[in-house]
Amino acid sequence: MGQTIPTLPQGHVLNEYRIEKLLGAGGFGLTYLATDTNLSFNVAIKEYLPADAAVRDEDNSIRPRTEDDRITFDWGLARFLDEARTLATFRHPNIVRVMRFFQANNTAYMVMEFVRGAQLSDWIKARRPLTEQTILHVVRPLAEGLGVIHQAGYLHRDVKPGNIYMREDGTPVLLDFGAARATQSSGDLTAVVSPGYAPVEQYSESSAQGAWSDLYALGGVMYWMVTGTKPVDATARIKNDPQKPATDIGDAMLYSRAFLSAIDWALNPDDAKRPQSSDAFLLALSGVAPTPSLTMRSDDATRTLPVNEMTEAQRNATSTKRLSDSSTPIIQFDTAQLKSIEIELAKRIGPLASVLIRKAQKKTQTIEDLIAAVAPEIEDDDERVIFTKRAKATTGNTQPPTSLASDKTQIGDTRLALAKFDEHVLARAEKRLAQHIGALAKIVVKKAAIRARDVGELYLIIADEIEDKDDRKAFIKKAISISTRMD
Repeated sequence: MGQTIPTLPQGHVLNEYRIEKLLGAGGFGLTYLATDTNLSFNVAIKEYLPADAAVRDEDNSIRPRTEDDRITFDWGLARFLDEARTLATFRHPNIVRVMRFFQANNTAYMVMEFVRGAQLSDWIKARRPLTEQTILHVVRPLAEGLGVIHQAGYLHRDVKPGNIYMREDGTPVLLDFGAARATQSSGDLTAVVSPGYAPVEQYSESSAQGAWSDLYALGGVMYWMVTGTKPVDATARIKNDPQKPATDIGDAMLYSRAFLSAIDWALNPDDAKRPQSSDAFLLALSGVAPTPSLTMRSDDATRTLPVNEMTEAQRNATSTKRLSDSSTPIIQFDTAQLKSIEIELAKRIGPLASVLIRKAQKKTQTIEDLIAAVAPEIEDDDERVIFTKRAKATTGNTQPPTSLASDKTQIGDTRLALAKFDEHVLARAEKRLAQHIGALAKIVVKKAAIRARDVGELYLIIADEIEDKDDRKAFIKKAISISTRMD
């Protein structure tokens, strides 16, 4: 068992970051609250420090406990840096943002956004019993975020209530990627277990793990939200499963049969009989697609039972699957309303709005739910509130906004930007950003100027739009120098 390791002291400086206090500790390292002294805002910093294999010296540097631990320590350090490099490329509003990473003190550090809010377990206390819509408000964005991770070839491997935070605006964010690993890792995957939420394959270092493993854990979180108790430890469910299905104990007055069945599907002890992707799970949650137990992973033989061997539920599921394959949406929304909402969303996130609206149509049953589904894509809190109010107003007025209203909004945005920044400052920022993203720079700079507190933060925000990591890094360095001198 690992020994208690001293933390970095309050006030310790790592590059431009000043350590404020310890936020948490785990087997892979420590997480601190820190202040970016250049830009004057809080960040969270994870320090690679495997408790079982490393110690901290008096000068705060980290070293392997023994020479025998060096191979393990060095391998883990390389993995930490590789994962930080990958996670820093993710852009999803419900995945904690990795801003940068660096090496110091003979170890490595990952700088992440500091999320203000409450742990999921605290957030739901005042909201029990939770409705189906409340749970979906939390789970849908997380499932979509996991889909981004899985498509990049990574797994989170530690989805549980303690790693889910609810921001002050009510949107969820998935934290702590300390256990994250590439799906096709070279060598065995280290066993990572949170009893009740970890599937049985995570108890072994050599068992196949995939998207189905993270979805088991997410299903466990939902089971806990519905029942108030966490699932039975996966190892106790292999034979004579004692866990009561959500369909048996979930309140039928609060939850639909399709919703509870999707939870049980995700929590199937047999990994081949779980949803194999976030998209499949989301469709099941919405009731658009069934929760089949007959579909196996792509690396298994796929078979369908003859109709005369199916139960009535299985026959119904097969029939529903055929219907869901149709290109016709289950719910027909008013076209004019959708267009108005898309216009409002596009003002804040650009051309991606049309794609998000189409996806939301497939997952929601009412126009209000659709608005709630796409609103979290807007990063700025004030803009998100304004969007929600304006979008909801379209439910009583199906006419899309006039060009005059659009012009007034743009004029208002420009005035807000110029109230804080000289037009020459904005012009310089636009010119520099345009070298990387072209004509879109004008819109990006204007939106960023409304949010930014100073010139340095303005450049930091607009740097997010630069895809190439080396160009982005150089751009941010320029931002830091500009924050101390006007060129």
